[in-house]
Amino acid sequence: MPIYEPIDAGVAIKASLSDLVAFRWETGGIVADFVLPGNDEHVLRVSFDRQCIVRLLDEMPLSTEVDHRLNIGLVAEHFAYTVRDADFERIQSSTWKEVSGKPEHYRFVTGWACMDVLSTAKPSFAVVPKSG
Repeated sequence: MPIYEPIDAGVAIKASLSDLVAFRWETGGIVADFVLPGNDEHVLRVSFDRQCIVRLLDEMPLSTEVDHRLNIGLVAEHFAYTVRDADFERIQSSTWKEVSGKPEHYRFVTGWACMDVLSTAKPSFAVVPKSG
């Protein structure tokens, strides 16, 4: 069964009021910007500085995944998690996982979107000005 371990993103963020507003691949990693509810001038930037496997999806499909086991550790309105024993990580290339060096599964949940990341890098969080 999936086990969720909440991650401290360094800023209080009510997940249901947030959303993914930007995503881009960078050399060796990714950068994703999320709405900071009540703050129209800044976003919460989540970045990984190593190779990643990423899944971006609308929140609703999560409830239709094949894995209907109980979810342990979910916290109401929490945004960032490390996830263990979920199907997303299990079904990825075993060769990629071995070559990468035992990546971890991270999930970022908002009211409208979910971002799953598989990487050996730890996520980096920063509040940055919203770009045009």
